[in-house]
Amino acid sequence: MNRASLEKRPDEVAAMFDDVAPKYDVVNDVLSMGQARRWRRIVVDAVDAVPGERVLDLAAGTGTSSEPYADAGVDVVACDFSLGMLTVGKRRRPDIDFVAGDATDLPFADNSFDAATISFGLRNVAQPKKALEELLRVTRPDGRLVIAEFSQPVAPLWRTVYTEYLMRALPVIARRASSNPDAYVYLAESIRAWPDQDSLAAWIGESGWEDVEYRNLNGGIVAVHRAFKAPAASAGEALRPGQVLLSRRTTAL
Repeated sequence: MNRASLEKRPDEVAAMFDDVAPKYDVVNDVLSMGQARRWRRIVVDAVDAVPGERVLDLAAGTGTSSEPYADAGVDVVACDFSLGMLTVGKRRRPDIDFVAGDATDLPFADNSFDAATISFGLRNVAQPKKALEELLRVTRPDGRLVIAEFSQPVAPLWRTVYTEYLMRALPVIARRASSNPDAYVYLAESIRAWPDQDSLAAWIGESGWEDVEYRNLNGGIVAVHRAFKAPAASAGEALRPGQVLLSRRTTAL
Protein backbone atom coordinates (compact mmCIF):
# COMPACT_ATOMS: atom_id res chain seq x y z
CA MET A 1 0.00 0.00 0.00
CA ASN A 2 1.34 3.43 -0.95
CA ARG A 3 1.50 5.45 2.27
CA ALA A 4 1.07 8.68 0.28
CA SER A 5 -2.50 7.61 -0.49
CA LEU A 6 -3.37 7.32 3.19
CA GLU A 7 -5.38 10.32 4.34
CA LYS A 8 -7.01 8.65 7.33
CA ARG A 9 -9.57 6.87 5.19
CA PRO A 10 -10.87 4.29 7.66
CA ASP A 11 -10.81 1.39 5.19
CA GLU A 12 -7.21 2.01 4.15
CA VAL A 13 -5.93 2.62 7.67
CA ALA A 14 -7.71 -0.55 8.85
CA ALA A 15 -6.15 -2.52 5.99
CA MET A 16 -2.72 -1.20 6.98
CA PHE A 17 -3.18 -2.43 10.54
CA ASP A 18 -4.54 -5.76 9.30
CA ASP A 19 -1.28 -6.22 7.41
CA VAL A 20 1.04 -5.51 10.35
CA ALA A 21 -1.08 -7.27 12.99
CA PRO A 22 0.97 -10.49 13.42
CA LYS A 23 4.16 -8.64 14.45
CA TYR A 24 2.64 -5.37 15.65
CA ASP A 25 3.35 -5.78 19.38
CA VAL A 26 6.92 -7.00 18.83
CA VAL A 27 7.74 -4.12 16.47
CA ASN A 28 6.22 -1.62 18.90
CA ASP A 29 8.52 -2.85 21.65
CA VAL A 30 11.52 -2.48 19.35
CA LEU A 31 10.62 0.99 18.07
CA SER A 32 9.78 2.34 21.54
CA MET A 33 12.94 0.77 23.03
CA GLY A 34 10.78 -1.07 25.54
CA GLN A 35 9.00 2.07 26.76
CA ALA A 36 5.61 0.97 25.39
CA ARG A 37 5.17 -1.42 28.31
CA ARG A 38 5.85 1.34 30.84
CA TRP A 39 3.38 3.64 29.09
CA ARG A 40 0.69 0.95 29.23
CA ARG A 41 1.23 0.50 32.99
CA ILE A 42 0.84 4.24 33.55
CA VAL A 43 -2.42 4.25 31.57
CA VAL A 44 -3.79 1.35 33.62
CA ASP A 45 -2.93 3.20 36.84
CA ALA A 46 -4.64 6.36 35.54
CA VAL A 47 -7.81 4.47 34.58
CA ASP A 48 -7.81 3.07 38.14
CA ALA A 49 -10.43 0.42 37.39
CA VAL A 50 -11.56 -2.07 40.03
CA PRO A 51 -13.36 -5.42 39.76
CA GLY A 52 -17.04 -4.86 39.05
CA GLU A 53 -16.38 -1.95 36.72
CA ARG A 54 -16.64 -2.08 32.93
CA VAL A 55 -13.89 -0.51 30.80
CA LEU A 56 -13.88 0.27 27.09
CA ASP A 57 -10.41 -0.08 25.57
CA LEU A 58 -10.77 1.62 22.20
CA ALA A 59 -8.22 1.09 19.42
CA ALA A 60 -7.16 -1.93 21.45
CA GLY A 61 -5.59 -3.69 18.48
CA THR A 62 -4.46 -7.15 19.57
CA GLY A 63 -5.65 -6.50 23.12
CA THR A 64 -2.24 -6.03 24.72
CA SER A 65 -3.54 -2.89 26.42
CA SER A 66 -6.69 -4.76 27.57
CA GLU A 67 -4.93 -7.65 29.26
CA PRO A 68 -4.06 -5.90 32.57
CA TYR A 69 -7.75 -5.12 33.16
CA ALA A 70 -8.86 -8.68 32.42
CA ASP A 71 -6.08 -10.06 34.62
CA ALA A 72 -7.29 -7.82 37.48
CA GLY A 73 -10.89 -9.04 37.20
CA VAL A 74 -12.18 -5.92 35.45
CA ASP A 75 -14.80 -6.36 32.70
CA VAL A 76 -12.96 -4.97 29.66
CA VAL A 77 -14.14 -4.67 26.06
CA ALA A 78 -11.39 -4.45 23.45
CA CYS A 79 -12.71 -2.49 20.47
CA ASP A 80 -10.90 -1.82 17.19
CA PHE A 81 -11.69 -1.29 13.50
CA SER A 82 -8.98 -3.70 12.31
CA LEU A 83 -10.35 -7.22 12.01
CA GLY A 84 -6.80 -8.50 11.57
CA MET A 85 -5.75 -7.06 14.91
CA LEU A 86 -8.85 -8.41 16.65
CA THR A 87 -8.31 -11.87 15.20
CA VAL A 88 -4.73 -12.00 16.50
CA GLY A 89 -5.89 -10.79 19.91
CA LYS A 90 -8.82 -13.19 20.23
CA ARG A 91 -6.57 -16.11 19.32
CA ARG A 92 -4.20 -15.18 22.15
CA ARG A 93 -6.80 -14.10 24.75
CA PRO A 94 -10.16 -15.82 24.13
CA ASP A 95 -11.33 -14.68 27.57
CA ILE A 96 -11.41 -11.02 26.48
CA ASP A 97 -14.43 -9.57 24.66
CA PHE A 98 -13.17 -8.29 21.28
CA VAL A 99 -15.59 -6.10 19.32
CA ALA A 100 -15.18 -4.56 15.87
CA GLY A 101 -16.20 -0.92 15.87
CA ASP A 102 -15.72 2.55 14.39
CA ALA A 103 -14.48 5.11 16.92
CA THR A 104 -16.80 7.74 15.42
CA ASP A 105 -19.90 5.50 15.68
CA LEU A 106 -19.38 3.13 18.59
CA PRO A 107 -21.62 0.04 18.73
CA PHE A 108 -22.51 0.55 22.41
CA ALA A 109 -25.44 2.06 24.28
CA ASP A 110 -25.28 5.34 26.16
CA ASN A 111 -23.64 5.20 29.61
CA SER A 112 -22.34 1.65 29.09
CA PHE A 113 -18.90 1.98 30.67
CA ASP A 114 -17.40 3.19 33.93
CA ALA A 115 -14.25 4.24 32.10
CA ALA A 116 -13.00 4.56 28.54
CA THR A 117 -9.43 4.60 27.32
CA ILE A 118 -7.61 4.83 24.01
CA SER A 119 -3.85 4.45 23.63
CA PHE A 120 -1.98 5.59 20.53
CA GLY A 121 -5.07 5.31 18.37
CA LEU A 122 -6.85 8.66 18.44
CA ARG A 123 -4.52 10.21 15.86
CA ASN A 124 -5.48 7.46 13.39
CA VAL A 125 -9.17 8.34 13.57
CA ALA A 126 -10.49 10.39 10.65
CA GLN A 127 -12.60 12.57 13.00
CA PRO A 128 -10.91 12.54 16.43
CA LYS A 129 -13.24 15.14 17.94
CA LYS A 130 -16.26 13.02 17.00
CA ALA A 131 -14.54 10.03 18.61
CA LEU A 132 -14.13 12.03 21.82
CA GLU A 133 -17.86 12.82 21.74
CA GLU A 134 -18.69 9.14 21.20
CA LEU A 135 -16.48 8.16 24.12
CA LEU A 136 -18.37 10.67 26.25
CA ARG A 137 -21.71 9.22 25.13
CA VAL A 138 -20.89 5.63 26.07
CA THR A 139 -19.30 6.54 29.43
CA ARG A 140 -21.57 6.77 32.46
CA PRO A 141 -22.02 10.06 34.35
CA ASP A 142 -18.96 10.76 36.51
CA GLY A 143 -17.02 8.15 34.54
CA ARG A 144 -13.51 8.78 33.33
CA LEU A 145 -11.51 8.99 30.14
CA VAL A 146 -7.78 8.27 29.78
CA ILE A 147 -5.91 8.89 26.54
CA ALA A 148 -2.28 8.07 25.83
CA GLU A 149 -0.95 9.57 22.63
CA PHE A 150 2.32 10.62 21.09
CA SER A 151 2.82 14.33 21.64
CA GLN A 152 5.37 17.13 21.35
CA PRO A 153 8.59 17.07 23.41
CA VAL A 154 8.70 20.16 25.58
CA ALA A 155 12.43 20.93 25.24
CA PRO A 156 13.38 22.36 21.80
CA LEU A 157 16.60 20.32 21.51
CA TRP A 158 14.85 17.10 22.55
CA ARG A 159 12.06 17.87 20.05
CA THR A 160 14.62 18.14 17.24
CA VAL A 161 16.35 14.89 18.20
CA TYR A 162 13.00 13.10 18.45
CA THR A 163 11.80 14.36 15.06
CA GLU A 164 15.02 13.19 13.45
CA TYR A 165 14.52 9.73 14.98
CA LEU A 166 10.95 9.56 13.73
CA MET A 167 11.69 10.44 10.14
CA ARG A 168 15.15 8.85 9.73
CA ALA A 169 15.84 6.06 12.19
CA LEU A 170 12.31 4.69 12.62
CA PRO A 171 11.84 3.71 8.94
CA VAL A 172 15.23 1.96 8.92
CA ILE A 173 14.34 -0.07 12.01
CA ALA A 174 10.87 -0.81 10.64
CA ARG A 175 12.34 -2.22 7.40
CA ARG A 176 14.25 -4.78 9.44
CA ALA A 177 11.48 -5.63 11.90
CA SER A 178 8.27 -5.36 9.87
CA SER A 179 6.89 -6.80 6.65
CA ASN A 180 5.27 -3.43 5.88
CA PRO A 181 7.76 -0.62 6.65
CA ASP A 182 5.65 1.93 4.73
CA ALA A 183 3.00 1.53 7.42
CA TYR A 184 5.48 2.72 10.04
CA VAL A 185 6.54 5.66 7.89
CA TYR A 186 2.87 6.63 7.79
CA LEU A 187 2.69 6.27 11.57
CA ALA A 188 5.78 8.46 11.98
CA GLU A 189 4.22 11.13 9.77
CA SER A 190 0.96 10.95 11.72
CA ILE A 191 2.88 11.47 14.98
CA ARG A 192 4.70 14.51 13.63
CA ALA A 193 1.43 16.05 12.40
CA TRP A 194 -0.49 15.43 15.63
CA PRO A 195 -1.43 18.42 17.86
CA ASP A 196 0.49 19.13 21.05
CA GLN A 197 -0.61 18.40 24.61
CA ASP A 198 -2.50 21.64 25.21
CA SER A 199 -4.34 21.38 21.91
CA LEU A 200 -5.53 17.86 22.68
CA ALA A 201 -6.59 18.96 26.16
CA ALA A 202 -8.66 21.70 24.53
CA TRP A 203 -10.29 19.21 22.17
CA ILE A 204 -11.22 16.98 25.10
CA GLY A 205 -12.81 19.89 26.96
CA GLU A 206 -14.67 21.09 23.87
CA SER A 207 -16.12 17.59 23.49
CA GLY A 208 -17.87 17.90 26.86
CA TRP A 209 -15.38 16.28 29.24
CA GLU A 210 -14.52 18.00 32.53
CA ASP A 211 -11.44 18.39 34.75
CA VAL A 212 -9.01 17.73 31.91
CA GLU A 213 -5.40 17.21 32.94
CA TYR A 214 -2.34 15.64 31.39
CA ARG A 215 1.04 14.21 32.32
CA ASN A 216 4.09 14.26 30.06
CA LEU A 217 6.11 11.06 29.71
CA ASN A 218 9.67 10.85 28.40
CA GLY A 219 9.94 14.61 28.10
CA GLY A 220 6.68 14.95 26.22
CA ILE A 221 7.18 12.23 23.62
CA VAL A 222 3.96 10.81 25.04
CA ALA A 223 1.25 12.59 27.01
CA VAL A 224 -1.42 10.88 29.12
CA HIS A 225 -4.63 12.90 29.36
CA ARG A 226 -7.40 12.21 31.87
CA ALA A 227 -10.87 13.73 32.15
CA PHE A 228 -14.27 13.01 33.66
CA LYS A 229 -17.87 13.04 32.46
CA ALA A 230 -20.19 15.35 34.37
CA PRO A 231 -22.04 13.77 37.31
CA ALA A 232 -25.62 12.69 36.72
CA ALA A 233 -27.20 15.78 38.27
CA SER A 234 -25.25 18.26 36.13
CA ALA A 235 -25.54 15.99 33.09
CA GLY A 236 -29.31 16.37 33.31
CA GLU A 237 -29.93 12.73 34.27
CA ALA A 238 -31.79 11.67 37.38
CA LEU A 239 -30.34 9.02 39.66
CA ARG A 240 -32.17 5.69 39.62
CA PRO A 241 -33.90 4.68 42.87
CA GLY A 242 -31.26 3.28 45.20
CA GLN A 243 -28.39 4.35 42.95
CA VAL A 244 -25.36 5.79 44.69
CA LEU A 245 -23.19 8.18 42.70
CA LEU A 246 -19.59 7.15 43.23
CA SER A 247 -17.27 10.01 44.07
CA ARG A 248 -14.32 10.57 41.76
CA ARG A 249 -11.18 8.88 42.88
CA THR A 250 -8.32 11.30 43.35
CA THR A 251 -5.43 9.10 42.25
CA ALA A 252 -2.74 11.43 40.95
CA LEU A 253 -2.14 11.34 37.24
